[in-house]
Amino acid sequence: MRIEFLKMQGLGNDFLVFDAAATPADAHLDERTLRALADRHTGVGFDQALMLETPRDPASRVFYRIFNSDGTEVEQCGNGARCIAALLYARAPELGRDLVMGSPGGRVRARVRDDGLVSVDMGIPEFEEPFEFSLKIEGKDIAMSALRLGNPHAVLRVPDVKTAQVELWGPSIQRHPHFPNRANVGFMQIVERDHILLRVFERGAGETQACGTGACAAVAVGVRQGLLDGEVRVDLPGGAAKVSWEGPGQHIWLTGPATTVYTGSIDLTRFTGAKQ
Repeated sequence: MRIEFLKMQGLGNDFLVFDAAATPADAHLDERTLRALADRHTGVGFDQALMLETPRDPASRVFYRIFNSDGTEVEQCGNGARCIAALLYARAPELGRDLVMGSPGGRVRARVRDDGLVSVDMGIPEFEEPFEFSLKIEGKDIAMSALRLGNPHAVLRVPDVKTAQVELWGPSIQRHPHFPNRANVGFMQIVERDHILLRVFERGAGETQACGTGACAAVAVGVRQGLLDGEVRVDLPGGAAKVSWEGPGQHIWLTGPATTVYTGSIDLTRFTGAKQ
C-alpha cells in the first residue's frame, strides 16, 4: 500500500504533505506509522505531516490537519500553512494569490506574493493572564509569558540564544502542569527593536529549524512588553522570517519562503503499525 506525498520546507521546518482524497482509506496512518515515517534515518523524515482534506466551508480552498513527528495531532502550524498556500497557488494560479484555508486552529488567510514569499494571517494572539509569570524549572524560577496562536506557546527572553538551555528547559517547560496540552517553548534574544533571534522547542517534535507560530508568539510578547516595533525580522536556525503585528486585538502576519523539495511515494507496509 503506497501513499503519494510531497516533501516541503519553510525556513528548514520540513513537512510531509499528502492529500487525504488520494490516500487509501485503509492506509492506517496511526501514531506508530507517523513516527516511523518521521524517522530521518529509516523513513522520510519530517517535523510535521500535513494532511490536505476537502474544505469544510465554501470560503476555504482546503482543510488541513497537522501531525507532529511523534504522531500527535496539533492545532496549528505557521510554516506548514505557508507551504500549503504555496502548493495551492502552484496547482491553480488562475484562482489568485489570495486564499483562505481551514485548520483545527481556525481559518487562515494567506497571500502568495509576487516575490515568491508567502504571508499568512495567524489570527489574534490570545495572552494568558497574568501576562508575565514564573515557573520552577530544574530547581530555578524561570520568567516567561504564555499565549495561544491556535496552539499554546511559552516565550522566554534570554541574553544569548546560542547558550540558552533549550534542550534542558524546553522539555521541562512544555510538559509542565501549567500547560495541560503541552506548549511550544520559544527562547528569544532581542537584538534591536526590529530584530530578534529565536530558537523554539516544539511539543511533539523537539527543537526545529524554525517555528512560524513560535516566531509570531515571540514578537507578540516583545511588542506587548514595549520592547519591539510592529515589524520584526526573526532570525531562526533555518533562516529569517518577518512578523507584522499592530498590537492587541489585531491580527498577526508571518512572511517567509516556502519550497517544494521533492515528490515521492512510499510503501506503508514497510513500517511498524501499518497494515500488512
